Amino acid sequence: MKLQTENTRLQRGVAVHHSAVWLLLKAMRPKQWTKNMVVFAGIIFSQKIFTEAYVLKTAFAFAIFCVLSGSVYIVNDIVDIDKDRAHPHKRYRPLASGQLSASLAAGFAVFTTLASLGGAFWLNLSFGLSAVAYFALTTAYSFKLKNVVIIDVLAIAIGFVLRAVAGAAAIAVSISPWLLVCTFLLALFLALTKRRHELLLLENNAFLHRKILDEYSPAMLGQMISVVTSSTVMAYSLYTFTSGHSQYLMGTIPFVIYGVFRYLYLVDQKNMGGSPESALFKDYPMAVNIILWGISCSLILYYFK
Repeated sequence: MKLQTENTRLQRGVAVHHSAVWLLLKAMRPKQWTKNMVVFAGIIFSQKIFTEAYVLKTAFAFAIFCVLSGSVYIVNDIVDIDKDRAHPHKRYRPLASGQLSASLAAGFAVFTTLASLGGAFWLNLSFGLSAVAYFALTTAYSFKLKNVVIIDVLAIAIGFVLRAVAGAAAIAVSISPWLLVCTFLLALFLALTKRRHELLLLENNAFLHRKILDEYSPAMLGQMISVVTSSTVMAYSLYTFTSGHSQYLMGTIPFVIYGVFRYLYLVDQKNMGGSPESALFKDYPMAVNIILWGISCSLILYYFK
């Protein structure tokens, strides 16, 4: 009888442990780790994708940024725990719902942050410094920058640029300034459309969830989105004009134009602006467009030299 009781307690303990691990992993938002794929820009556009050593280093860099960004998401959720409870969707997150304790999450975030930064410096100094810059920016965003109008969306966009810079630093290659500009503008476009979606979704209660939303209006965000949309298309076009494959790479411009317009359609007509990763990968026409763009760029960069 005592043996059965001990076994039952042991099973319950294992179940609780597995549940905690799952909740911690969920709090790191693995669905949003697709954003870290920007790290691969360096190896792709430097034409090193078939060099095994570079592939391994970039894959390691991607893994580090997944862990590091996951740590920041946990910190952000701890800071916003009360506001997330007032959000129609975010209230189901592990911390906001009360399934995961803030103390356990904080301790785990400290451990994963130190481990990922240690791994970054082990890869090389430049990549380590890029990872530190990313962590500093995103942490500052969690505590302060997200409450400063315009700076909040600029910080998000710069975070994507730092990912691209880190990817190039991981394998010690240079990256085109135009490509960084395109990354910045595209990320800014996604951030602005997400702000607009939140503003329309939450309506009069928007400022209760995210204080900065009280500083924006749909009309103001619409104007910003218009400016960034045209700038993104123009920047990408100029990048193709100045690249060493301009006569061929210019042929990928229609994919970019369609992608931008399709995303605007998904945000305005399908109410998908709250989750950019869903809009980019779960919408069939958008997914096909991204795949065709990727195939076209790969063929041009690697076979039309």
